[in-house]
Amino acid sequence: MAGHKIWVMAFLVLSANPDLFAQIPNSLDGTRYVDLVGARATIHFARQDSLIAERVLQLVDQQAPLPGLLEGLPADVDAVLAHTPAAFDELTGGVVPDWRAGVAIPALNMFVIPTGEGPRVLDTEGRRTLRHEWAHLGLHAAMGDLRIPRWFDEGYAQWASGGFNVAEAWRLRVLIAMGRTPAMDSLALQWPTGREEARSAYLLAASAVTYLLGNSGERGLALFLERWREDRSFERALRRTFGVTTGQFEEDWKEHVRDRYGWLLVISHSALFWMSLALLLLLVASVRRTRNREKLARMRALELPDQPAFWMQHEQGGGSGWPPPGVSG
Repeated sequence: MAGHKIWVMAFLVLSANPDLFAQIPNSLDGTRYVDLVGARATIHFARQDSLIAERVLQLVDQQAPLPGLLEGLPADVDAVLAHTPAAFDELTGGVVPDWRAGVAIPALNMFVIPTGEGPRVLDTEGRRTLRHEWAHLGLHAAMGDLRIPRWFDEGYAQWASGGFNVAEAWRLRVLIAMGRTPAMDSLALQWPTGREEARSAYLLAASAVTYLLGNSGERGLALFLERWREDRSFERALRRTFGVTTGQFEEDWKEHVRDRYGWLLVISHSALFWMSLALLLLLVASVRRTRNREKLARMRALELPDQPAFWMQHEQGGGSGWPPPGVSG
């Protein structure tokens, strides 16, 4: 996510197809994976990751309560540390894109995160990924068998793990202007697998939830989730709590993005803008150098020569040297 920031993205696998991951429990056999049991989760790890596993267990057990959820959710989580990319693919059936930073599997109350790059799972972005997956499991535990719209699921996990990255807002502005933002309901069943398309979808989800909760915060979120459980309808709970339908909210959100993140922000983040600015600066510097050379040439033309021409003429004529011919004393 300095110079080139590495962009970490998590990936949520829908719980609608748990059979796809039925092989995971069998893969966690005692010959390759060791268990470390904590208060809120069991860490499954390869023996070479024992120190990392201990630290991950500490981080899991010390997780702050998730916003809007009852304290203690999620619980009894299985956290798997995949020690190599091959191990990650084996655990997840190879269905998770290679740009993933982690995967939550609510149907199994489990998440899988890679440790193939060593302790990076414990750095700032690694901890954010851990919190992101934790939030997915917590939200699904809170909502039980209720269907959670994909944009809200991902947006909540992003919001709970650090919020919307405003530095990326200019991308939203461009996508909306070009009509390239996917409709929110289109993200309900499928999630883009291409890196850039998924990046746009995550950005959409994170900014939408951030906008939805911008005024009410955790209190509004808790009330919304409570009404959602009562009504067993996302749409009715949205209307009761925020006074809008999904369609109205989507239009309000897009208008908010247009107003909040204008074209000046887009231009300031455009590679073409910075390239043009660099060329302009080079042009200005070149013009200035040319003008300086011309100015210096004019100044030199006005300088008194070391040996003026009339001196040379007088010396050749045998005069005394002063005053020059034609000049009276």
